[in-house]
Amino acid sequence: MPILLRDIWPIENQRDYKIHFARWNGHSQPLEVWARSHREWQAWQEYRPGRDDFNRPLIFSLIQFYHETDCWMFGGVFRVLHRHPDRYEVELTDQGTGFSGRLKLRYPYRERTTRPTMERHYDGFEVLEILREPYSGRSFPGYEDIDLAFEELETLIRNDRLDWRAALENVKGIYLITDVCTGRRYVGSAYGDQGLWSRWRAYTETGHGGNVELRGLVEQQGLEYCRTNFRFALLEHRAVRVPDETIIARETFWKRILLTRGEHGMNRN
Repeated sequence: MPILLRDIWPIENQRDYKIHFARWNGHSQPLEVWARSHREWQAWQEYRPGRDDFNRPLIFSLIQFYHETDCWMFGGVFRVLHRHPDRYEVELTDQGTGFSGRLKLRYPYRERTTRPTMERHYDGFEVLEILREPYSGRSFPGYEDIDLAFEELETLIRNDRLDWRAALENVKGIYLITDVCTGRRYVGSAYGDQGLWSRWRAYTETGHGGNVELRGLVEQQGLEYCRTNFRFALLEHRAVRVPDETIIARETFWKRILLTRGEHGMNRN
């Protein structure tokens, strides 16, 4: 028998709440926004479209846990202080503080409206899981299943996820960066004293990691373009004792196979 939200958190004054079903806005995943910056997450509650959607005193915020189907993570209860014509002014309350970033709910929400009334949906929320610690990025999936959006990689590195860092810090490897906007790809490698963790951290800081072709793209489009459009995948990983020459040879192999030189890619050599 499922455990429902009402079993662990009775909310009687439901007509005081609007729910915020925060989903991908075409630019950012709210789950990554919450994990990297709570101030940025609060700004998601302060955004006001043309109509007055948050027209009740409280906002019950839910974040789409996009790695799992029909899963939502609790992101806090906010009080609406002022309703300005172009924005809301809100503050985070202490309601459900222990659940924030930890409580995961199952609910098959498919409607276009992102800010419905609480009483229409409250009874349907099923408790899926309560995390031991607030979400700071998904768990390391194994070397064979690394496929990360730029902003997810940024979240992992900013929060210094120990499982990811331990796995990537002391391995060499060949990786693929894909610009999902243009379809162009870049093959790179980490070798010498620089493990994959350090190499990828450089990309989150600059967008280009020192690569000539990518540097030109960042100078033209800006770091925000990379955050929106870049994906990282690991093609191969090797132990640190493997000679650098082997890594360089495998990088050359992947450049040839994936046609990342010339008009189809972003490798210059």
